[in-house]
Amino acid sequence: MITTKDVEHVAKLARLELTEEEKEMFTHQLGDVLAHVEKMNEVDTAGVEPMNHPIDFVNVMREDEKIYENTREELMSNAPDVEGEFFKVPKIN
Repeated sequence: MITTKDVEHVAKLARLELTEEEKEMFTHQLGDVLAHVEKMNEVDTAGVEPMNHPIDFVNVMREDEKIYENTREELMSNAPDVEGEFFKVPKIN
């Protein structure tokens, strides 16, 4: 059972300032969440394998294949300004 003290403690850890109304509201909401979790704990899961996704699928992967490799000249031809083998860019102050 969640108490207002518990909510105040969590709020202090999270550095939250809560009004009395918010403390009461969160006490009720957190209590409801924990009650739901308790209800789920009652479900018999014996024989059920853990899963990370509800749909069983396999990723289709392909080998990486180099299709085309640009030459340095092709790449540098698109540069607005070049200095030797490098792109020349404006100085940043």
